[in-house]
Amino acid sequence: MLSPQTLLLLLLAKVASTKHQQGLHTMLFFQTLLTWDGFVEYQYTYLGYVDDTLFMGYNSRTDKPRMKPHAPWMHQETPQFWEYETQRALNLTKQLTEELKAVLHIYNQSKTGYHTVQMIHGCTVLPGGYFGGGYYEVIYDGRDYIALNEDLSTWTAVGMAAKIIRYQWKILGTAELVKTYLENSCMYDLQKHLENGKEILLRTDPPLTDVTHKVSTDGNTTLRCWALNFYPAEITLTWQTDGNNLTQDMEVIETRPSGNGTFQKWAAVVVPPGEEQRYTCHVHHEGLPEPLTLRWEPPQPSVSIMPIVAGLAVGAVLTGAVVTFLIRKRRNKGKERAGSEFVSLWE
Repeated sequence: MLSPQTLLLLLLAKVASTKHQQGLHTMLFFQTLLTWDGFVEYQYTYLGYVDDTLFMGYNSRTDKPRMKPHAPWMHQETPQFWEYETQRALNLTKQLTEELKAVLHIYNQSKTGYHTVQMIHGCTVLPGGYFGGGYYEVIYDGRDYIALNEDLSTWTAVGMAAKIIRYQWKILGTAELVKTYLENSCMYDLQKHLENGKEILLRTDPPLTDVTHKVSTDGNTTLRCWALNFYPAEITLTWQTDGNNLTQDMEVIETRPSGNGTFQKWAAVVVPPGEEQRYTCHVHHEGLPEPLTLRWEPPQPSVSIMPIVAGLAVGAVLTGAVVTFLIRKRRNKGKERAGSEFVSLWE
């Protein structure tokens, strides 16, 4: 069973791994229901992101659970909007609880212990405002998996329970409902967020860059190319020697949040002593007027950015500790399904 911390990391990785070419934007909603003690105790979280920016969220394990704004432009929404979204979160909690109980029943599995449902759905807008694709995925207990395919009309299902759910959704025409939501309501809301939050979502912050130098005990030197404080998250760091790419010999980390609304990344190579000047780091980011070419420069009396690196690392750790735990949308009070109320995500 996945721990809450592991679920958090997996969901944040999903956001960080979404690539955004210039002019392309994605809105994703993450829901997680975690239950224990036979469903007596639970935590439900609902998080909405545009690109890499959290704009709204709900956490049932707070003193007064409510859907809350997490981005400046969301504060213009009315009290009625937040009341509606809060009630919807409560209804979705009940729906996911019933779905999880049904999955456990299929496997004749006990309700004791930890059990989870994770849901991800959203859409992408292309330059010019065109629909660029939709997403809808559900994972039960980290095992059974059902996802809408790219054609938005068929499902991929893994696991016996997921295959049973796929059969039920085919009878109900669920794919058609989701497709309509993704191509219409989801796109409308995404473009509204891009307009209302354009000062944040459409900005470009160029990276602060540096190359650091460290000699190891075996005499070799590690050159590390840093890119800090950039937005949006998409960036490319490439090392070259004598004009040839060193992709296979390069250590590179995934782009990660800095803790201040921007991102950081580094790429490193190990070089023979005395050959540092043959190596260049090439940085591509849409905030730069043109790609940068960097070399390690021998120490000069100047201000180093390494204190910033250390500060950002601490900021990222603190941010990760404060982010509670997890998990996007549209409007309808529900549909009748098998004689019970069904809360619709896509209307």
